[in-house]
Amino acid sequence: MELNMDRITKQYGAKIAVDRISLTLKPGVTGLLGANGAGKTTLMRMICGILRPTSGTISLDGLDVSTEAYRAVLGYLPQDFGYYPSFTGLDFLLYMAALKGMERSRARQRSLELLEVVGLADVGRKKIRTYSGGMKQRLGIAQALLNQPKLLILDEPTAGLDPKERVRFRTLIQEQGEGSIVLLSTHIVSDVEHIADRILMVRDGQLIYDGEAHDTPQDLEGFYLRQFEGGGM
Repeated sequence: MELNMDRITKQYGAKIAVDRISLTLKPGVTGLLGANGAGKTTLMRMICGILRPTSGTISLDGLDVSTEAYRAVLGYLPQDFGYYPSFTGLDFLLYMAALKGMERSRARQRSLELLEVVGLADVGRKKIRTYSGGMKQRLGIAQALLNQPKLLILDEPTAGLDPKERVRFRTLIQEQGEGSIVLLSTHIVSDVEHIADRILMVRDGQLIYDGEAHDTPQDLEGFYLRQFEGGGM
């Protein structure tokens, strides 16, 4: 299984948000590091088919990003995901499962499983308006995993999580990476330094570093910060 990006660019007038990035991702966890405004979210939105590249192509095992078959194996947690305050957590997951075309009985079973996995089983029947920010984020992680995606895209997924929740999340994502392509965007180095198989860094829309985790300097945070010295971080 491979995700292929070939010279993808996204340009808004004179501004180039993503500049000719070419990558091949395989199963495992890839950490995407960069300062706010570096182009991480734009890149991820193109991988998810939400934004169309100005130029270049994106495909998963030959499936173009624009196809229904591609979307069927995609899980995505955006930086700010929408939810319905009057829904319960379980209702929300069932609703998202219906949008993904999941069969009803399987959707219910999977939703209950995931509420347990993300630590929301005891509040799954409470309305989302009563949830804390961290609880909402955990619900977002659960919806991204509903269809057991082959390609999982997570944009700043640990925002709002407390230290204990971060540990739970890292374990969950590490397990997911055993059989899926996981791309995790963050500006918090500790989110990826212990679970990522590969580290990417972007600045001003360009890929400035691509290395296997075992080849990355031991002081990853210091190395990361040095890449952005003078780069507006």
